[in-house]
Amino acid sequence: MILSRTTAASAAVVLPLVLLTACGGSGEDPAAGGGGEVELTLAHSYTEDQPQHTCGAQVIKEEAEAADVGITVEVYPNSQLGADADRIASVQSGDIDIDIQGASALAAVYEPAGVIDAAYGFDDAEHLNRFFTDGSADQLEQDFKEASGGVSILGAWSAGARQFTANEPIREPADLEGLRMRFPGSGQYLLNAQALGAEATEVAYEELYLALQQGVVEGQENPLTNIDASNLVEVQDYVSMSAHQQNSNLIVVAPTYDTELSDEQRQALDDAVAAAVEQMPGCVEESEQEILDRWEQEGAVEIVDDVDQEAFAQQTDAWFQENLEGDSLAVYEAMRSSAQ
Repeated sequence: MILSRTTAASAAVVLPLVLLTACGGSGEDPAAGGGGEVELTLAHSYTEDQPQHTCGAQVIKEEAEAADVGITVEVYPNSQLGADADRIASVQSGDIDIDIQGASALAAVYEPAGVIDAAYGFDDAEHLNRFFTDGSADQLEQDFKEASGGVSILGAWSAGARQFTANEPIREPADLEGLRMRFPGSGQYLLNAQALGAEATEVAYEELYLALQQGVVEGQENPLTNIDASNLVEVQDYVSMSAHQQNSNLIVVAPTYDTELSDEQRQALDDAVAAAVEQMPGCVEESEQEILDRWEQEGAVEIVDDVDQEAFAQQTDAWFQENLEGDSLAVYEAMRSSAQ
């Protein structure tokens, strides 16, 4: 049966409960997806003021519960139920019901999924959304489900484009030459660094501010919301608007989605995720504009808005076409084919 879950006072331990079914029985078998009341856990790694929580997780919770089909959703932000790599394993085992993940974490289960994070793989947030809604991602979703033991991808959104920061402008690929740029240590991000022509240095996100301050690295790349949350403009002079990667989030559900929810509960959850996906672009745009306006008012950093994105995109496309292979290349080609 699907596991309803709660937490101890610390919210650190998830304990299984019993599936709640209405008394007086209709004779439905809960194990066949009879539609009993269920409490689902939804986990993610973001703070409660980031769009992934306010316009993502909270919308999924509100919409699923408002459908009145016996679903209650408990949200656990801030990596309360583990880091990304740990949580995807918990989704596979059914210990977490719903998770908001980056593509690179999913690559630990099915490597080609990481290609979703390829530099300039998507033209913009709308392109990413279209890829996951027009059928272009069907093969990827099917292959991921098979490789993961039944974990489904219900939807995806962009939580903003990733931008370069440094103590000098980055307008074209040549400007990256000789710069020690921090990139996350996951496989696709390091491939992105090679494709972009950057000298990648791995630094933990929690150590990034100090590494920039001390000159261990000279620049980095992140969405504006992350740059702002970590106060990186205090130790960087320029934000170069390269938009070189859509910061993807994928909403994944445990195998019990198929085996233990009723048809109407699955539909309610699908609709809730779709509502969040629809709201996310406006939420992210509003948040990013507020950040840019505040930086401008404070004179916090210089914004470089004349980056030659086309030069970067042509360079990365040639690199990926030459260096990706097999299913990873197939995913990349499907992404580019869905561009308009």
